[in-house]
Amino acid sequence: MNSRNQDQSEYESTIGGQTFLTILLAMAVGTLMAVVILPSWMPRLASSLLGSDPKAFWFLSRGSSFVAMSLLWLSMALGLGITNKMARVWPGAPAAFAIHEYVSLLGLIFAIFHALVLMGDHYINFTLVQIVVPFAATGYKPLLVGFGQVGFYVWLLVALSFYVRSKIGPKTWRAIHYISFVCFCMALYHGITSGTDTKMLWAQTYYWVSGASLLFLLIYRIIVSIIAKFNKSSARRMTAAASSVRESTTTAQ
Repeated sequence: MNSRNQDQSEYESTIGGQTFLTILLAMAVGTLMAVVILPSWMPRLASSLLGSDPKAFWFLSRGSSFVAMSLLWLSMALGLGITNKMARVWPGAPAAFAIHEYVSLLGLIFAIFHALVLMGDHYINFTLVQIVVPFAATGYKPLLVGFGQVGFYVWLLVALSFYVRSKIGPKTWRAIHYISFVCFCMALYHGITSGTDTKMLWAQTYYWVSGASLLFLLIYRIIVSIIAKFNKSSARRMTAAASSVRESTTTAQ
């Protein structure tokens, strides 16, 4: 097996596209049922969550936002580790790619929960349309919330590319994966500007560490790529020079 085929077998998706979409749909329906239908079936739950000033939905949304962003960070860190060949040391390229894929899917699930659970919050009063359509929200920082919504759809596009890789080819697939940096930047900006925990020291530390670590891995990836290209170019020149010497020697003889 040549190296190209080996790399392709190492980076094949372990989750079917239908399974991926089924999981996302189940998560969305489950969250909607929890927010809209379940309280009407359970009066005590309704009195605690649908009172005049329920805070549970807001706390759930805040908590799930940090979980979703942490999973996005981990997925991108693993992706950079794979391209840097660091993942070959541990846990191995196939395992790292599988974790990278699963973590990305899990992060999307938490992102969906983060958005939909806000429908139960009476302070913001988001509708389903305002949550689904970017920049449609009017009650709470529509522009800043919109950045987060667009970031989610970018993330969804990157995740879906796992399941069409064989059809679009490795080059297009890698190009699509590069926009995950746009997704992370939009999510980071969304969290900093619209999150209510931004002024807290722990939140600021979290944003700095997550952003700086990915920046470090990206710079390292660029340096490794430049060195690899330089080495290949030097090897070609040395090979060409050696061939020229052999040809001149043969001609002289």
